[in-house]
Amino acid sequence: MPNPPHVTPAVAERRRWESAMRPLLGDPPGGLWRRHSDAVNGALIARWLAVGAEGDLLKTDLYDEAMGDGLYPLLEARARRIAGIDIVMSVLSTAVARYPALRAAAADVRCLPFAAASFDVVVSNSTLDHFGARGDILDALVGIHRVLRPGGRLVLTMDNLRHPAVALRNALPFAALRRLGLVDYPVGATLGPRGIARMLRHAGFEVIEFVALLHCPRALAVRKARRLERTGASANGERFLRRLSRWEMLARAPTRFLTGHYVGVLARKP
Repeated sequence: MPNPPHVTPAVAERRRWESAMRPLLGDPPGGLWRRHSDAVNGALIARWLAVGAEGDLLKTDLYDEAMGDGLYPLLEARARRIAGIDIVMSVLSTAVARYPALRAAAADVRCLPFAAASFDVVVSNSTLDHFGARGDILDALVGIHRVLRPGGRLVLTMDNLRHPAVALRNALPFAALRRLGLVDYPVGATLGPRGIARMLRHAGFEVIEFVALLHCPRALAVRKARRLERTGASANGERFLRRLSRWEMLARAPTRFLTGHYVGVLARKP
């Protein structure tokens, strides 16, 4: 059904995401799954960004910072200044309440409210895989390219369409996935490693490195994490996190892009 005439698509999208995110923000921060996800993404940041050397940095959404520690503590140690955007006001306000020094703005990554050549680094952590169409991904990448300074870098992660579970999930309707408890919020169009590389080059980037991330069976691990949180047994939780971390050894295997739920890319603006 089309949107009512007085509601623009951008406003409707914000309302949809606000409705999806608000219930999640009521959960206690720092759950087991969130801790594992932050650790995996944090390892990538530590690998690709140097401490104290990164200048002005933009993070393209603040979901991680609203739900737990997120990446901000690591980024703060690496960048001179950090700006963050999000389309969802409740996510934005929760993240800023946790990190008051964060320069945050309500904005859509497809229409960045910054001048050209404003940033040395952009960190886009599973932001661009929540749009309805691949054309939106390209629009976002072109905008990110615009706000980066020459030589600036993009740290990008996206759902990996080569992963069989991701491909199946994206082929099923969101309502059914949510009823089954497999997803908490809308999923979007994404690509596999080759498709992401082609789109980055089309947007003007030079691709430096590709990795595969988060190799554990995600749906099963999330359910297990929630069960452990309900029992409140901290020792069991710590053992669970150690077991999850061992799955990341698959990042070195030839099959890594079949087992990694996310693709991670380091790219550069020439």
